[in-house]
Amino acid sequence: RLQKLKEMFISKFGSAPKFYARAPGRVNLIGEHIDYCGYAVLPMAIEQDILIAVEPVQTQVVQLANTNSSYLDFSTSVNNIQINKTKPQWHNYFLCGLKGIQEHFGLNNPTGMNCLLDGTIPPSSGLSSSSALVCCAGLVTLRANGKTLSKVELAEICTKSERYIGTEGGGMDQSISFLAEEGTAKLIEFSPLRATDVRLPSGATFVIANSCVEMNKAATSHYNIRVMECRLATKLLSKSKGLEWRKMLRLHDVQTKLGVSLEEMLTIVEEVLHPEPYSAEEICKCLGISLEELHSQILSQNMQDVSTFKLYQRAKHVYSEAARVLEFQKICSEAPANALQLLGELMKQSHISCREMYECSCPELDRLVDICLQFGAIGSRLTGAGWGGCTVSMVPTDKLNVFLKNVKKAYYQTDGQRLAVENNSLFATKPGRGALVFVEA
Repeated sequence: RLQKLKEMFISKFGSAPKFYARAPGRVNLIGEHIDYCGYAVLPMAIEQDILIAVEPVQTQVVQLANTNSSYLDFSTSVNNIQINKTKPQWHNYFLCGLKGIQEHFGLNNPTGMNCLLDGTIPPSSGLSSSSALVCCAGLVTLRANGKTLSKVELAEICTKSERYIGTEGGGMDQSISFLAEEGTAKLIEFSPLRATDVRLPSGATFVIANSCVEMNKAATSHYNIRVMECRLATKLLSKSKGLEWRKMLRLHDVQTKLGVSLEEMLTIVEEVLHPEPYSAEEICKCLGISLEELHSQILSQNMQDVSTFKLYQRAKHVYSEAARVLEFQKICSEAPANALQLLGELMKQSHISCREMYECSCPELDRLVDICLQFGAIGSRLTGAGWGGCTVSMVPTDKLNVFLKNVKKAYYQTDGQRLAVENNSLFATKPGRGALVFVEA
């Protein structure tokens, strides 16, 4: 693959690349939509990745090309980075990583670059292709400008810089992209960012299946509405408990300030919030503020015309999912005889909560989860933001081939469009390694 990329680079730019950078995609085994609420998640890097061949140049221009001809070439001055939030095109994700590093170091005359990108992560599939691109671009810019940072610093800068494109993410994708190690999943905790190895039990393989429904989270308001609903739930829960609600932003902050367990937080949600959707007016009444203050101080720019908010359901999902992550880690470390069954049960519960409480599934994902469970998966759930994208299933290794064959038949071969992409849509994966740079020898 490197050789092929090098040859394409030479024919494109007329000279050879000086170095390459890669950043992997990821699959989140459990812990969906809770990183931006401050809670730990449990992802692993996959073997699929973004690979960029790079040649630093004397001109102050970045030229970007892609081995996939459906992604158009792009070039811009490194001193004038403009990121268009309204149309999230592939090069804008590269520019996020570039701008993040430039701003971190205050680079006045950053190095120009010729870059050719090759990606093997299916786009808009919930396997974090966009964050892998941001991370890879950050790594490329760092190297081209002769700077160094720790992996943790890089992950934190890339998390912030992806927000230039309008995604209010929490940092899981960037963290696993840099901190992953081969052979182990990671428990990733935030503030401060740290990663702990989680050894997965033997006897099972993780299988990713793409629903073939594309979901680009920056192009949709679903994702950012959920972030906002969690923020509003935080404020109502804080107010009801006499906390300084104006300062509270994440559901994790409420638990920390009250010093209670996740189970106790679930009881508090039941006591304080009602299952019926809240109107903006009701939220104002609960907080004792005006509509004008809600719109100017709390709701983000792109949330101004949302009229109802489901606070009970979102808080309930977050606190129960956070508890499932810790339980998953505990089972992996204690490795009881029935570990696989217990983990499978947590994955199933996670999917039900994503479907019913967070409402981030879709009919195709639900059908795919059912098919995977029917054909022998011990556990199966949506992974990534949802609303399309992939499922992850835990399958007994000795049943893997039969499982793959049956799922292909039941889900992919019943539909012409899915059939065309089935080879890249269903695959077993093991925990891969994190981002790295390698130099032309």
